Amino acid sequence: MLAVIIITLMISVPIAIAGYLTYRLVIFDYWCNRSVNTTLQKYDIEKTQFQIIKEYYENKREHISEKEISQLAKRYRQKEPEQFLAMYDSIRDKSKTE
Repeated sequence: MLAVIIITLMISVPIAIAGYLTYRLVIFDYWCNRSVNTTLQKYDIEKTQFQIIKEYYENKREHISEKEISQLAKRYRQKEPEQFLAMYDSIRDKSKTE
């Protein structure tokens, strides 16, 4: 009886861990990306997440690499999606004053 429980656990635990990692690393990011892109389209913003972050930091006179921009885009879309609208507003306000 104990062998049945152990074998079942040895099969189900790796499957559960693989399923969770797939969700967390692939599916969750896909949903977040889709949500942010839908929000940008809703407000008729034609710039990509990458472009918004790049222009925002250029306006702040900070130079960051493309890798850092990609990491920021992932972090913002997963944890702070409203930041894209705030950064876009900042870019738009800056261009109006110039």
